[in-house]
Amino acid sequence: MSAPLVIIGAGQAAAQAVTSLKAEGYGHPIVVIGDEPYPPYQRPPLSKAYLGDEMTEDRLELKAPHLYAEAGAQMRLSTRVVRLLPADKAVELSDGTRLDYGSVLIATGTRARPLPVPGADLPGVFSIRSIDDVKHFRAAAVPGAKLVIIGGGYIGLEVAAKARKLGLDVIVVEGQPRLLARVACSTISDFALALHEGHGVGVLTGMGVTRVLGADRVSGVELADGRVLPADLVLSAVGAVPNAELAAAAGLALDNGIRVDEAMRTSLPDIFAVGDVASFPSRLYGRRVRLESVQNAIDQAKAAAKAISGGAVAYDPIPWFWSDQYDVKLQIAGLLEGFDRTETEGDVAAGRFSVRYFAGDRLLAVCSVNDPKSHMMARKALASPVPATVPG
Repeated sequence: MSAPLVIIGAGQAAAQAVTSLKAEGYGHPIVVIGDEPYPPYQRPPLSKAYLGDEMTEDRLELKAPHLYAEAGAQMRLSTRVVRLLPADKAVELSDGTRLDYGSVLIATGTRARPLPVPGADLPGVFSIRSIDDVKHFRAAAVPGAKLVIIGGGYIGLEVAAKARKLGLDVIVVEGQPRLLARVACSTISDFALALHEGHGVGVLTGMGVTRVLGADRVSGVELADGRVLPADLVLSAVGAVPNAELAAAAGLALDNGIRVDEAMRTSLPDIFAVGDVASFPSRLYGRRVRLESVQNAIDQAKAAAKAISGGAVAYDPIPWFWSDQYDVKLQIAGLLEGFDRTETEGDVAAGRFSVRYFAGDRLLAVCSVNDPKSHMMARKALASPVPATVPG
């Protein structure tokens, strides 16, 4: 029997890769190695519907477990790859076994960025990146509990919305001058502020955190101005870092994650990388890009499956994302970096509008609030070979 394709990581990209490899007629064995006990599952609902008790755990699963076997994939869960050995074409596993490979697909994703203050390791300080993270958080999230969320990005605000539904008292602390400062313009930021304050969330912007207080468990958060916010729970939502250490130790080139080409190939033969951990060249934006999104994980897995199977690939997507907060759906098409002006259409007060981001006359991105038609039109406009404005 030929050496298998080893997929390191058992998330969205791994599930799609198995499906796509089967569709491509890939004839070699596949082994999927994941460090969690769960088969591949959806992660976006963790800070949304699953946290809010609106989705059961079984509905998170991307496909029934038996379908992986039918596609020729063996699942090895609760197992980690501890060493990748390109010279030997082998991986060493946490259970002490060694597995030869024909090729490798790295889909290790990201992890929560550590909160860089004293007390961040106290019991009662959480991040949300996995099913078990949500289970632990929910066990402590009793009605009336005081929750301090450090970070006013998408994850922090999504958790704030669901925590209010669960009956918690919530305060969001953001170090930047406004919410969503790194990913949206002031129009979206102001709308988000009004939305959350209208639902009873306290918001502090332009405010740093110096430490998390507590003895055996968290009791408060000390702010940069010396104030102390009482806290029964603290959520750290200060971003994510790519899980690229395994690749780095194996000698793969890194560049804000694992560096890949347009066919998801890394710097070493027969090793591919996809999803949140991979940075790829974007002709559309003229630079390397690393995307943390379901769309990217799925589409890169499809591209990698084609490349592994011998097909020609030139991955260059139109990025898109979404966030659900209360009854608001925020959808983003494109990347905002480098914009110098914006145009707003619709009714901001009514909560149905869109913001277009331009660099000169070139459309870079569109943020749509409760406006799915605008979002779909933006994706079509951005895909046009000639820079264009979104049709009205």
